[in-house]
Amino acid sequence: MPQDSLENLRKRLAQFAAVRDWESFHSPKNLSMALIAETAELIEHFQWLTEEQSSQLSSDKHQAVSYELADILIYLIRIGDKLNVDLIAAANEKIEINEERFPIEKS
Repeated sequence: MPQDSLENLRKRLAQFAAVRDWESFHSPKNLSMALIAETAELIEHFQWLTEEQSSQLSSDKHQAVSYELADILIYLIRIGDKLNVDLIAAANEKIEINEERFPIEKS
């Protein structure tokens, strides 16, 4: 398995939480609330920017946005882990559903 696989990241995050005794705080409810808070922090970076500005971030802003995206990914993986959801399988299934809902010929 590649070092940067989603499964390796899931295991690393689970260990990170376990050794800090955070498991009692990492319920799906709490993780979902943390996820939405991090998403709001991401939105703050784009608030008041034009469409063009949002695609041309300074290096400092790009780094800050990358950390917010990382926080979002971390909480998403933790929620998936807690609920035994295979995020890759669920995403692939959802794409298949969307392919049926939104066929190319109707785009």
